[in-house]
Amino acid sequence: MNTLTTHESRATAVSTIETGSPVLDLVIPVYNEEAGLERSVRTVRAYLDNCFPYPARLTIADNASTDGTLAIARGLAQKLPGVRVVHLPVKGRGRALREVWLGSDAQVLAYLDVDLSTDLSALLPLVAPLVSGHSHLAIGTRLGRSSRVVRGPKREAISRCYNLLLRGMLAARFSDAQCGFKAIRADAARELLPLVEDTGWFFDTELLVLAEHAELRIHEVPVDWVDDPGSSVDIIATAMEDLRGIVRVGRGLATGVLRRRLGEAVADSELPTGMGRQLARFAAIGVASTLAYLALFVLLRPVFIALYHNKAVWRQVKRVIRGERGALRQFFWYVRLFGFNKY
Repeated sequence: MNTLTTHESRATAVSTIETGSPVLDLVIPVYNEEAGLERSVRTVRAYLDNCFPYPARLTIADNASTDGTLAIARGLAQKLPGVRVVHLPVKGRGRALREVWLGSDAQVLAYLDVDLSTDLSALLPLVAPLVSGHSHLAIGTRLGRSSRVVRGPKREAISRCYNLLLRGMLAARFSDAQCGFKAIRADAARELLPLVEDTGWFFDTELLVLAEHAELRIHEVPVDWVDDPGSSVDIIATAMEDLRGIVRVGRGLATGVLRRRLGEAVADSELPTGMGRQLARFAAIGVASTLAYLALFVLLRPVFIALYHNKAVWRQVKRVIRGERGALRQFFWYVRLFGFNKY
């Protein structure tokens, strides 16, 4: 795959705006979301109409919903200008995004989760670098210094461990693979999407890894993000699918298959002897370390939660840290805290 140049990016941006086609096609993939779909779609459409400077289409991508989601989506498309519906008979968030993006006439393709966990004020900073030609992809990150995130300790630990695993096993340089807030230029999408095998939740990660190895520029936008406590995502099943995806992509990188598919002339014979086994050992160590961290978190979680909610304990901690007590008293205070204090 030939790396897309900044000059080509700007030319594409100008031609797209002049032809009158939508600059942005924003997709909301849904599966059995009849309860909150209308509120979310109306909120996003109102934001695009009143606060977003580029012409934008809102696409509801229904992934074989079995409730009233499709009927509600079609009703919204009839009532609201700039809203359309694409129905897929088979489940899969990645499958839905690929189908809609490849069939779109917009210059920039993006998606966000239906629960609107990400603050919509980050949409323009996400899209602008792609319109200007500065970058090829843009992702929201919940791990930026200026990001403000509200979510439970379980999801926080899993997310951080997952991204550490990507860095260790796939040498990923992006910070947050699974934030449901991403955008890609249409020309880059046409090159990359046919190479992405996953049709589920690992779709995002695989797309970003391919983009990095194609030497495309990925722009990161710190976002404000509030966890949806009613999310129906099966965390354990999703995590296992992601691990299988990491192993598959890692194997493709180790053998040179992905590089060849991306147009880079890297043959299997160019790999040093034993490289495949070495990468496999590194992968095993990475998985074991991540599982160990998760186990440690699960064991210590009750203590962390108790400390977090015990204001008296925190006041005591502050006094100790400020040096109001001597070393001996500090020692006995810790013994009493962890040995006898009841929460």
